[in-house]
Amino acid sequence: MLTLKKGASRVFIYFLEIFVIVISVFPILWVIMSAFKTNGEILSDPLALPTSVSFDVFIHLFENYNFPQYFLNSLLAAGVSTIVSLLFFAMGGYVLAKYRFPGRTLLFVLFTVTLLVPAHSKTQPIFRLIMNLGLYDNLWGVTLVYLSTGMAMSIFILRAGFMSIPKSLDEAAIVDGAGFMRVFWSINLPLARGALATAGILMFLNNWNEYYFASLLTMSDSQRTLPIALSYFTSEFSYNYTQLFAALTIVVLPGIILYIFAQEQVQVSMASTGIKG
Repeated sequence: MLTLKKGASRVFIYFLEIFVIVISVFPILWVIMSAFKTNGEILSDPLALPTSVSFDVFIHLFENYNFPQYFLNSLLAAGVSTIVSLLFFAMGGYVLAKYRFPGRTLLFVLFTVTLLVPAHSKTQPIFRLIMNLGLYDNLWGVTLVYLSTGMAMSIFILRAGFMSIPKSLDEAAIVDGAGFMRVFWSINLPLARGALATAGILMFLNNWNEYYFASLLTMSDSQRTLPIALSYFTSEFSYNYTQLFAALTIVVLPGIILYIFAQEQVQVSMASTGIKG
């Protein structure tokens, strides 16, 4: 009887997992699949596979629209902000994890509390700061805003990652004459690559898909990122579903590819965070 209950429970868990995977992955696969279909195929049978695979629609978008510029803008804004902020957040997470000082817990709590602050509530001070710096309608102004994006979540993940590294390694390095930067850069940072990959991917995807501040702080076509350009194309491609789905594919595919290459590190970091956090 007990074995039967365990079997039924396992079947239910597997069914639930499959259901969640299907409803999560299917919309993305459907968008990518529809980018290779004609309007007629999409309207006649939306769930059918494309009859042929052609990249002409993607070539058309890059040749007739400013997609290379939009793509480069998104890559620069998301990539530069992620790399720079990840370095500073890693230092903060390392200090919070390995050093004891007055107010450490309070500081960590304050970082975490910022997760509860809506982005829209920071609109006025951020807009005024960018205007005072003369960076309105400038891609680097958007990048500057993105530098702080994901700070709380990154600190939480990185702190847990550094806490999982034995402190005895730090002590052994200090005995051998290593300084703060040596211990951080040569010992802890390589061992925390799982947490770095997780925090980096989350920040990059959030910055890559960010729409609100990019639309608020830019105006000219040359400074648009992909999400902003996509909002304009939604009305232009309202009756050309093939081009609309192709544009959507261009936006979502880089994040998927990035996660595929780093999924092992992300899984290890998530497991570490769940145990040590």
